Amino acid sequence: MNTLSYKTISANKQTATKEWVVVNAENEVVGRLATKVAKLLRGKYKTNYTPHVDCGDNVIILNADKIIFTGNKMEAKEYVRYTGYPGGQRFATPAMLMKRFPERILENAVRGMLPKNRLGRAIYRNLYVYTGAEHPHVAQLPKEIVLNNLK
Repeated sequence: MNTLSYKTISANKQTATKEWVVVNAENEVVGRLATKVAKLLRGKYKTNYTPHVDCGDNVIILNADKIIFTGNKMEAKEYVRYTGYPGGQRFATPAMLMKRFPERILENAVRGMLPKNRLGRAIYRNLYVYTGAEHPHVAQLPKEIVLNNLK
């Protein structure tokens, strides 16, 4: 008796169906937005998700300067980076980053939710973050999605 009537299909680079997606970040909470964007980048919302293949979508985030933090995180949270020199540890709050590099907050949040290997670095290249409502990827015909409709 043959009980196995199907084979598990794994996606690869040729069979992955990658799309372009636009997400509006206006009045969205940073962490909640970043988790859904990270799942879009990995391809976890697709039926042919394969963990070791880049089968996710290309995600364009607009209005990154209009994101919000819950509670007092805008002044209390700290981002730490190291310059590589002795005594070169630098600290920044989200309020300080919003003045200089508003898109870095979302980039750091999404990057932290991706795998820490070469696949994660390749997936991260599919993320495009812009501060305004305009983007240069009109030729790719991206479709706009509402993140609240995703699980």
